[in-house]
Amino acid sequence: MNDGVEKIAKILRTDKHHLIVVEARLSAVTGKTAILDKIVEENDNLIKDRLLTLGISREAYAKEVYDALISKIESDDSHLFGALGHPDFRESGGCQKVADIARQVAGNPEGFFLKMEKAKEFLTNQPPRRVMDFLGYDSVEKMLANENLLEVYSALRFIEGSDWLNEVFFKQYEELTPDDFEERPVQVLALGKKWGAESQKFVLKKHHNISHLKELGVVFVIPVLLGISGEVLRMFALILHYLNEIPFYSRIFRDIVSNEITFAQNLISLLRGDVAERTFTQGEKSAWLVVQRYLAKDDDNDWRLFAPHVNPEALHWVRAEETLESVGVKLDGFAKELGFWKNLDWVGDYFKDETGVPILVSFDLVDTVMSLVKEKEMVKYLYHHQEALWNKIFAEYFGREQLEEFSRKYLLQGYFEI
Repeated sequence: MNDGVEKIAKILRTDKHHLIVVEARLSAVTGKTAILDKIVEENDNLIKDRLLTLGISREAYAKEVYDALISKIESDDSHLFGALGHPDFRESGGCQKVADIARQVAGNPEGFFLKMEKAKEFLTNQPPRRVMDFLGYDSVEKMLANENLLEVYSALRFIEGSDWLNEVFFKQYEELTPDDFEERPVQVLALGKKWGAESQKFVLKKHHNISHLKELGVVFVIPVLLGISGEVLRMFALILHYLNEIPFYSRIFRDIVSNEITFAQNLISLLRGDVAERTFTQGEKSAWLVVQRYLAKDDDNDWRLFAPHVNPEALHWVRAEETLESVGVKLDGFAKELGFWKNLDWVGDYFKDETGVPILVSFDLVDTVMSLVKEKEMVKYLYHHQEALWNKIFAEYFGREQLEEFSRKYLLQGYFEI
């Protein structure tokens, strides 16, 4: 058995014999050989290069490597905060300034979204009582006459509760048709300061103050300062992530309009984040799942994490990380510093701790930032890196363009065969 299979199977926690079968099938289809060995070699070279930049030995302990990556995040975060003009994230204006820069850097994306009039109709049909009470209105009409519709929709996520949203409000989506959608720009919206106190539980649960509404084409930012190292970099990168994710789903919205009968059903499945729940028998072909969520957030032993799969979420993150480099150019010329993280989404390796036990260290920007956020609880994040590595394997055989195409084309089906 070659070293590439051994190393990658260990990192992905998957069966090495199954990985051998996958490699054999993809090699037979593409004519490409020793791809996993090539990935391992590239992984080693990137790690050596970045450790050299950090001034760390390849033989360093895991904690030394981890601490160096954390220090790099904190340094880049400080650079970015200064370049953005030291915005006050407790104020809507400071958040909106950052949001506007992110949207501009992302190319001012557009998409296919629910019409505003239809969104108003849903609120009229099912009044959000908790939101109305919070704002002091006794009718939806009065509320919509005085409030930003998209702010109200954003607030539904953290005020009304998931039971009402899923069992009452979102039931209305079952009646949607393609005519209820239109083309318009994606919006990045900083909510008013008044939502701050009501959003605290949401922020504490998510460990960040940003979310999105795919069907409305909105990224929303809650004005709050979490007081966590790396906060600015995490916030900016997450906005960029959503500015890639929303257009990705919007393209699928356009694809499903061809069948009006299944349009609403497919739309709801996309918004729900459905993932295939059955195993697939493998004959001669290789079956690959399309996993549109980070399953490890709920169960890091979910069987689907160990099966061959591609993950659109990891694609959105790699685009966000690539865009970060252009942010450095646009703001004050520290592109080289932010460029450190480019092409590291799938990179990681085992380093020994002080007792000689091998510890997996992710070099992925998001894993590192999230580990920093949860540092006091000694939580280490690895799943962004592992999901990106599955994408890397597929892309090495078929290219990133086909990775993106298959992620989109087969997302609703939940799998494809090669």
